[in-house]
Amino acid sequence: MPVPHLADAAWLRNGPVARLLALLDGDGEEARVVGGAVRNALLWRPVDEIDVATTAIPSEVVRRVEAAGCKAVPTGIEHGTVTVIVDHHPVEVTTLREDVETFGRRARVVFGRDWKADAERRDFSINALSVAADGRIYDYVGGLADIAAHRVRFIGEPQRRIEEDFLRILRFFRFHAHFGAGAPDAAGLLSCIRARSGLETLSRERVRMEMLKLFVAPRATPTLAVMAESGLLSMVLGGVAFVADFENMVKVEAASGTEPDAVRRLGALDVMVREDAERLAQRLRLSNAEAERLSSLEPWWRIAPQADEQAARALLYRLGPQAFVDRVLLAWARSDAGAASVAWHELASLPRRWTVPAFPLKAADFIARGVAAGPRLGAALRAAEAAWIGAGFPADAAALKAIADVAAHDGAACG
Repeated sequence: MPVPHLADAAWLRNGPVARLLALLDGDGEEARVVGGAVRNALLWRPVDEIDVATTAIPSEVVRRVEAAGCKAVPTGIEHGTVTVIVDHHPVEVTTLREDVETFGRRARVVFGRDWKADAERRDFSINALSVAADGRIYDYVGGLADIAAHRVRFIGEPQRRIEEDFLRILRFFRFHAHFGAGAPDAAGLLSCIRARSGLETLSRERVRMEMLKLFVAPRATPTLAVMAESGLLSMVLGGVAFVADFENMVKVEAASGTEPDAVRRLGALDVMVREDAERLAQRLRLSNAEAERLSSLEPWWRIAPQADEQAARALLYRLGPQAFVDRVLLAWARSDAGAASVAWHELASLPRRWTVPAFPLKAADFIARGVAAGPRLGAALRAAEAAWIGAGFPADAAALKAIADVAAHDGAACG
């Protein structure tokens, strides 16, 4: 079987990466593109980030790129990493390394020139491929065979790879969800289960990052099912996971034409009541915006398709488009209707069919009608807004005047 070749890859033939490789190749040094870019190109996936490895030490990298008029930023120079700005495009360049001692996530390294040794220190075989400027692919750990088999496999002894960084437990499942097929690699899975206590040592931010990426992967549901069966998912989430609800959310997102969303899928997986959202916010160190989205899912159980669209419009006005779609899709996913339901589809598509208007009346409209500033003015505004919503969000001047007159009269009467 011939070895795949990437000579036709546009990003390798020309552009910033091709220019950078040309700068770093030659005069006794070699540079290649490594890792995810090679993997994705072979799998016909989008190549978003491109990393370069080189035999040149960091100071030589800096010297060469600056001599060519490019900018070098020492983002991790003590570990051999320099970010090079080529034609306004940042590329991470890392000198080949060899681990001397490993302390969990931290390792004492020395710079090397051995491409095989550099590949063997990486996590999974599919992430250890490298490609030269001419498109030739180098595989030292069986990554090409694993890509062909859609298999995610630890390099070397899985237990050792995991002990170097326990986040690799989650990365194993995340990469399987994105690139794997069938059951996870048996040796890798067993090692993840045996080392599961190491998850407790990880920062919540790192766990959050891996899980949110996993949730939007093509094979997220079967992967989460394996994690749940092996007891790993409850350790991560701290609660009961509803994998069937997660899969239903995947289906209704697709049926409604809604982009996959990690936070919304997390809600389907593990939020039944508001306390669940609070637990997840703490356990995964969610951002304030993410935590608020989870909290706003409740009471999802009150949502149902309405014969009268006015009630749905009122809810959309109060919640805003994102929270409305989140809550509707969660209720749909947990209903008995199924992804083909026309009524649920109509409800979920409301934000695309109707633009939420802004409340047109202002405080000045009521002050002009004799309502004094203070609590009475606030009450008048709230009453007018409620009446405006109940009337179907009218925009004509006569209807707005009538609403303002009534609210102002009631507000003034309260004085």
